[in-house]
Amino acid sequence: MSWGVNSMAGKLEKVAMRRPGAILSANATEWHYAKEIDPHALSSQYQAFIDAVEASGAEIIYLPEHDDGLADSIFTYDPSFMVPGGAVVLRPGKDLRIAEAKVHADFYESHGIPILGSIEAPGKIEGGDCFWLDETTIAVGRGFRTNTSGIEQLATIVKPLEIELAVFDLPYHLGPEACLHLMSVVSPLDADLALVHPPLMPTALYELMLEKGYTLLAAPAEEFDASLGLNLNVLATSPRNVIAVDGFKGTVQLMRDAGCVVTTFVADELCIPCEGGPTCLTRPLVRSNL
Repeated sequence: MSWGVNSMAGKLEKVAMRRPGAILSANATEWHYAKEIDPHALSSQYQAFIDAVEASGAEIIYLPEHDDGLADSIFTYDPSFMVPGGAVVLRPGKDLRIAEAKVHADFYESHGIPILGSIEAPGKIEGGDCFWLDETTIAVGRGFRTNTSGIEQLATIVKPLEIELAVFDLPYHLGPEACLHLMSVVSPLDADLALVHPPLMPTALYELMLEKGYTLLAAPAEEFDASLGLNLNVLATSPRNVIAVDGFKGTVQLMRDAGCVVTTFVADELCIPCEGGPTCLTRPLVRSNL
């Protein structure tokens, strides 16, 4: 098996996910959720998301469930990042999530997936701040969850693979307690198409993506605000085939007008209050464009 990823929209073949556990009884204030969670509704919505991922043809490999109190561990995109040939174990910038790095490392070891490197303190970096700009370039956002040390360590790990980082500073926006990732404002739908929120997007990244031939779809600002940014969090399961949060018609229509096939699911418990959308709920392990 050739493990690895070097795009955001190649056919999703294998993906790591973790079923709801500690999040079902999490203290909303402690975890910075917008409301107390309805565990039954959240579980039902997670199953709907599973159904959508499986319908795409992707194989889901579940991280083991333990009573570890890691409420955010359902959002498997953040504690590690896949590159060609294996995984990089990251170090989350949210203190409550730091222990998730070991969960991912143990998962990779148990499945024989090579670990090519790990981010060590004082470095911090979360997957939500990283996306494949093209097959040899990872765009990385420096902000409250990802610092210079983490970025430098990642650059060193991927250099032997002839992969470069393009680094962009994120705005303060709602401050250090909120979750503003680079992928909060950019969601690739194809190798040359992305959904974006221009008011919070680094100008240099906006210009670079245009230079690289991307068409950038500006999602309705009012839907970004109403969804706490989750209308923009879209998972591509293959080029222009995507899974999105239900309820934001303008965003969905924008993608459909650009030739995307859009599957939606209700996520007013699973995603919107918890600051994590369809992309966040997955850690792609294999995409077939490699």
